[in-house]
Amino acid sequence: MTALIRNPILPGFNPDPSICRVGEDYYIATSTFEWYPGVQIHHSRDLVNWRLVRRPLERASQLDMRGNPDSCGVWAPCLSYDDGLFFLVYTDVKRFDGNFKDAHNYIVTAEAIEAVWSDPVYVNSSGFDPSLFHDDDGRKWFLNMQWNHRSESFGGSPKHPAFDGILLQQWDERKRRLTGPVKNIFAGSPLGLVEGPHLFKRNGWYYLTTAEGGTGYDHAVTMARSRTIDGPYEMHPDTYLITSKDHPDAPLQRAGHGQYVETPDGQAYHTHLCGRPLPPQRRCTLGRETALQKCVWRDDGWLYLENGGPVPEITVAAPGAARALSSPRVVETDFDETALPSEFQWLRTPLPERIFSLERRAGHLRLFGRESIGSWFEQALVARRQEHHSFRAETSVEFAPGTYQQVAGLAHYYNRHKFHALSLTWHETLGRALTILSCPGDFPHGRLQFPIGSGIAVPTGPIELAMEVRDNDLQFFWRADGEMEWQAIGPVLDAGVVSDEGGRGEHGSFTGAFAGMFAFDTSGGGLPADFGRFRYVSLSEGGARL
Repeated sequence: MTALIRNPILPGFNPDPSICRVGEDYYIATSTFEWYPGVQIHHSRDLVNWRLVRRPLERASQLDMRGNPDSCGVWAPCLSYDDGLFFLVYTDVKRFDGNFKDAHNYIVTAEAIEAVWSDPVYVNSSGFDPSLFHDDDGRKWFLNMQWNHRSESFGGSPKHPAFDGILLQQWDERKRRLTGPVKNIFAGSPLGLVEGPHLFKRNGWYYLTTAEGGTGYDHAVTMARSRTIDGPYEMHPDTYLITSKDHPDAPLQRAGHGQYVETPDGQAYHTHLCGRPLPPQRRCTLGRETALQKCVWRDDGWLYLENGGPVPEITVAAPGAARALSSPRVVETDFDETALPSEFQWLRTPLPERIFSLERRAGHLRLFGRESIGSWFEQALVARRQEHHSFRAETSVEFAPGTYQQVAGLAHYYNRHKFHALSLTWHETLGRALTILSCPGDFPHGRLQFPIGSGIAVPTGPIELAMEVRDNDLQFFWRADGEMEWQAIGPVLDAGVVSDEGGRGEHGSFTGAFAGMFAFDTSGGGLPADFGRFRYVSLSEGGARL
């Protein structure tokens, strides 16, 4: 029986997949934007089952995103391998709104994926989405899109003139710098917004794939080829290798931005990002995910999807025998280790000891209240990706606030404009209280709403918090330590706003939804909150309410 790859292979926020094969091992690197550590690398040996094995940008010398706006940070990494060394190329984007991007490109290396990666080598800042191509003559070539600030393009409203073609320049690995002339080799198709370049070589042709159409519903993988690396490049007969832009009913939407890979026996596959929108507003609450499509080479020397058209499929044939391993429906975390479990990340700062500790109190994650839940600098929020359209998350918190400026709790979080948070705090008449802080997409102000006003008084001791997200709906729950019954608190909230399309809409942001624990103390006192557990439960496969 033919093994099947089921898409998305990396569910939840995992965009811009760069794939690399070394022997029998496949690796995919995806963007992490403002989430720390930077870049997710997953591993597989069969293209069916994938496991997170590394986030290589893990220290201040490699990445410091304090102050980076929402949806900035690490964009579109490229992972490659040559002569015993892995290369990771990435951008750190410092600006989103306005005409400028301030996108700085770097290279880090390692002899093994799970090793400690080098300090970065700065390359250039002419645009984002860099990649590194290792030619068969030993030369290395650096590519990135060129950003033109002299246009009407700005954050949330991309315009084609700002995406000023794909630049190519030789990389001198010995001198660790670009060398020789820089050439604009590809202007893209009429669809526009050309970015995400990747080169590979086959039968004497240089093949270039790019992302076009923006990362919304017009997204596409465009393909071109040339006999010489610097062009001119001729367009694919169908222009687009992968796209859903003219097929609004396809289950995988927003298909684009990926990379080609071959199996050891020459079978062809191509990664791409995608989104799975929920009705009625077509909001992708899981963000941009990673999918993989089976391809074929035809006699004309061009690559096509095996299904014959450009529209990606949910299931495709795997290269060999494989059995899909089921993901656990329930993931329990008791914080008994001294390292943060791999599914969790935090925001921006390379100094995690300032915002959390697993050693200050055994069996607990201690968050130190720092800046607000909307901060771009030092925010104590530790969270994991939402990987299912319907899920439940639970935690237990011990927290003794003495002012309303001290808050800790459980959040469904996208960015400073899009979140819902069940919050334990202090109130002048209620004493210790539970309330809800909500920011349902209010851009650019980020104004809070308080769905239950001042909230309800709660007893001393640990408090358990929970939320259930069912597609577009979110309900919070709570109970005091030792009680059996969960109590609903507040109205059903719009979970769909915690999505790429929520708030300012398509292209306004493009990361993903997280569920996690937070604490802030805007008094400056750094009051800690201790979280004793975190539980994530998939409800998307017909799971009953808990």
